[in-house]
Amino acid sequence: MFQGVLEDGKEIAVKQLAKTPTQGLREFKNEVISISKLQHRNLVKLLGYCAEGAEKMLIYEYMPNKGLDSFIFDRTQRVLLDWHAHYHIINGIARGLLYIH
Repeated sequence: MFQGVLEDGKEIAVKQLAKTPTQGLREFKNEVISISKLQHRNLVKLLGYCAEGAEKMLIYEYMPNKGLDSFIFDRTQRVLLDWHAHYHIINGIARGLLYIH
């Protein structure tokens, strides 16, 4: 994952996909269309993509806080999440999954 800034000052996160030919361009574009149609407050928004030759990248809105995994798996950060916070995280994930399903 890479971080960048657009000309208008908006921060973005860029995910570079593997260059292995496991996914064709048509399948990649169908996936991009599907992801871009998902609008939910618990899901990061896809802002755009790049597919040129073997290069495939997804551009997402940048979330300034670290990923959830850094809080769950880091011993020092883990103590910041009490059971009430865990409950809200689990509930949010469940709502996001329900929305996708």
